[in-house]
Amino acid sequence: MAAVETGTEAHTNRPGRVAGKVALVTGAARGIGRAQVLRFAQEGADVVALDLCGPVETTVTPPATRQDLDETARAAAAFGAKVEAHVVDVRDRDALRDAVDSAVAALGGLDIVCATAGITSSAPALELDEQSWRTMLDVNLTGVWHTCTTTAPHLIDRGGGAMILTSSIAGLRGLVGVAHYTAAKHGVVGLMRSLARELAPHHVRVNSVHPTNVDTAMIQNPAVRAKFRPDLADPTRDEFAEAATTMNMLPIPWIEPVDVANAALFLASDEARYVTAVALPVDAGSTQR
Repeated sequence: MAAVETGTEAHTNRPGRVAGKVALVTGAARGIGRAQVLRFAQEGADVVALDLCGPVETTVTPPATRQDLDETARAAAAFGAKVEAHVVDVRDRDALRDAVDSAVAALGGLDIVCATAGITSSAPALELDEQSWRTMLDVNLTGVWHTCTTTAPHLIDRGGGAMILTSSIAGLRGLVGVAHYTAAKHGVVGLMRSLARELAPHHVRVNSVHPTNVDTAMIQNPAVRAKFRPDLADPTRDEFAEAATTMNMLPIPWIEPVDVANAALFLASDEARYVTAVALPVDAGSTQR
């Protein structure tokens, strides 16, 4: 656990779209999660940054580290935010609850939750092994459920709030070679819609965001590049980009983490005060292509 604090006066005078609120983000060490932490901090929120900071079996993505999480906390504090950073696995519900409860107690409440932690791997549906299937659902669906159930009581105690669940274009359409990922991300949408109905009486809004490829370590690695360019022995970033561009309606290969963070910020802010149960694509038109 690491806490990074700034003076109370600096915090109370910080303007922004989520000023005075507390936001919790899983998968916060880098990528989309880090971008969300920083956007919320820029816009006046204190933040709880959670991440496994280690490898997940069955994946080839280089793992985030404790140093990555500390850098997220440092960068958020530079905007004037109070930061509670904890290393925790979203698959471990008890440990997650302990981290959430401790961080919320330290920061005085909770208003915004971003369930962003996730993994990827690939194989044809008929060739997936049991461990790959189970690990994918454990992290990308059950981990989201754990995040929602451990944080919802704090939002209710606060009198309302917002949850933003990070899904994918794979939560809105079928993708080849990632049936387990697609199933988990579709499950996130079902969870979002049910929670939106159950939590509405408590003034808690629940929505999901659906990115196309995002320029993070999850796609920028040799294994993913090879899947997109099987015609090449060792595809470069530019060669990968040529293939990735074909997925989108707009002529770009991928979006940036901040694009997803901006969507989450909107959904968390009062600008979206009556927006709930919405699956929001941030996909360069991919789902309509």
